[in-house]
Amino acid sequence: MRRALCSVALGLALSACGGARALPASAPSPLAGKPLPSFTRRTLAGAAVDTKALAGKVVVVKFFAEYCAPCTKTLPAAQALASEHPEVAFIGISEDERASTAAQLVQRHGLTFPVIHDAGQVLSGRFRVREMPATFVTGRDGVVRWVGGENQDEAALRDAVEHALK
Repeated sequence: MRRALCSVALGLALSACGGARALPASAPSPLAGKPLPSFTRRTLAGAAVDTKALAGKVVVVKFFAEYCAPCTKTLPAAQALASEHPEVAFIGISEDERASTAAQLVQRHGLTFPVIHDAGQVLSGRFRVREMPATFVTGRDGVVRWVGGENQDEAALRDAVEHALK
């Protein structure tokens, strides 16, 4: 009995001191628990992104657009997290009409991760994006572990990435 109480007390103390946190609630998505859709596309800078080459890495795919007010709030948090975790592959996907608009958004927010202009919304269709921002976080196994929707916040994205890194 005494040992059980000590174990409970230790568990409570660790959780109060920033111990392991649970995966935040995910937005509904038909991709949750399924492999990340694979694609190969050119970034705004001209480099190729091939998701198959990212096997074994935690991957974050973030859909956004200039006209999306919540996107302007979540992009800086995504950039900060990408800077803190260079071992995580961040990919931005712009749903803007023009690549030039996407490039302006990248510059305005100082995004350093690769950004793809999704001309014709092919990727948003493949990912079944219905609202933005939409963020997909995979584990190292390539399976979508968390989906962030328009109500996501920086803390939830951070917790999802850190959970995927375990």
